[in-house]
Amino acid sequence: MQTIAHWLDGKAFAGTSEATAPVTNPATGAVTGQVALAGVADTRAAIDSAAKAFPAWRDTSLTRRTQILFRFRELLNERREELARLITAEHGKVLSDAIGEVSRGLEVVEFACGIPYLLQGGYTENASTKVDIFSVRQPLGPVAIISPFNFPAMVPMWFFPLAIAAGNTVVLKPSEKDPSASLWLARLWAEAELPAGVFTVLQGDKVAVDELLDNPGVKAVSFVGSTPIARYVYQRGTAAGKRVQALGGAKNHMVVLPDADLDLAADAAVNAGFGSAGERCMAISVVVAVGGSADALVGKIAERAGTIRTGDGTRGADMGPLVTRAHRDRVAGYIAAGESAGATVVLDGRGVEADGAAEGFWLGPTILDHVATDMSVYTDEIFGPVLSVVRVGSYDDALALVNANPYGNGTALFTNDGGAARRFHNEVEVGMVGINVPIPVPMSYYSFGGWKNSLFGDAHAHGADGVRFFTRTKAVTTRWLDPSHGGLNLGFPQNK
Repeated sequence: MQTIAHWLDGKAFAGTSEATAPVTNPATGAVTGQVALAGVADTRAAIDSAAKAFPAWRDTSLTRRTQILFRFRELLNERREELARLITAEHGKVLSDAIGEVSRGLEVVEFACGIPYLLQGGYTENASTKVDIFSVRQPLGPVAIISPFNFPAMVPMWFFPLAIAAGNTVVLKPSEKDPSASLWLARLWAEAELPAGVFTVLQGDKVAVDELLDNPGVKAVSFVGSTPIARYVYQRGTAAGKRVQALGGAKNHMVVLPDADLDLAADAAVNAGFGSAGERCMAISVVVAVGGSADALVGKIAERAGTIRTGDGTRGADMGPLVTRAHRDRVAGYIAAGESAGATVVLDGRGVEADGAAEGFWLGPTILDHVATDMSVYTDEIFGPVLSVVRVGSYDDALALVNANPYGNGTALFTNDGGAARRFHNEVEVGMVGINVPIPVPMSYYSFGGWKNSLFGDAHAHGADGVRFFTRTKAVTTRWLDPSHGGLNLGFPQNK
């Protein structure tokens, strides 16, 4: 059985801790490997390696950094399916979904290739007599990325391309549930000729996380995960004097007005609710049906969801298993709780006949209608293929429902009324809004992040916020005597 190690100083590193955790294939239930879990000594070794590599990488020219980024981009683009298959084997999402994940991460790499422009400062001549002022953006030092299980490639790529491009060194702590993608990416960086120590992979659990948060060698932390842990990471990291961006959980509502195209809305609800078995922070988990079209809408959603093939992601299924048996059982418990509380089970995924091994962690698409806002299926982030339908009488009721929710990650409105759409995106208290778009994930040159309990800190991921998070601004005021220059060189000037 393979042991999944760390990546330190440009090569695999077994570590000194004897602690490990099993890695399973969710489609078969089989344990496929053991991942090393770093102790404090291993974590400090990773931080020290990143700190040692930082001065030389910080002073590497933007031309050279960009060349390495372009090479990494080309290698990743050529081999995206190879990485996707690795994700499917450990996470369980179907292959097409895994390829989509890699592709969205690749967009951030492409954005980071523009780092020479993104790091441009400002310059003011003669701010005072013969005094000039200019500003520059400089890297922070070693930074940590703590990423979740649901996107083992895309979420780290929200952060590390910009962090590395800006001149920082990175310690990535992936989820112990699907750790192999991070090592694959580390090997790709090495092939792209990234210097050893600039990108480190530290496998681990809370022991490693706490040391990354406490150790003064780490200057900033990017985290994505559940809200309770995001709050913990933010509070502990900032108490240690670090910059922290901690993206938390979500309860994303999709509001469907009576004038909407119900077929389009039903397609969107199914795609956004059951893609990746609902294990997305941007998944639609609540459909808010406004007015008298609710019966027709629920019927159309149920009809479409009933055709989804649940099974092994390598065998052409539409939806794969959940990531672990414990998580599958937890999600099934929410279905039972919703039914007991009075919700109507329109489609029940607990008895799904999956196209895969009997030991897989299967749970089919589930729809609960007549859900009330005090039910656990509404209040909690379930993170599974469970779609709750809440019925309201008016647009104002729907808006109030969304705004009262403690989460503010993503939301969508389906309507053919431009005035209602404009009013909604102006009034709704959510960080990412879709109009007839169910999963409003911004492009890489915009920034990703929610409001309220979906984000701790003031910086979103990638885009302009990402550049600002991984750099700090320095203002320089200068006064010089008139210069004199000498020597001849008729060659065309080159960047090196």
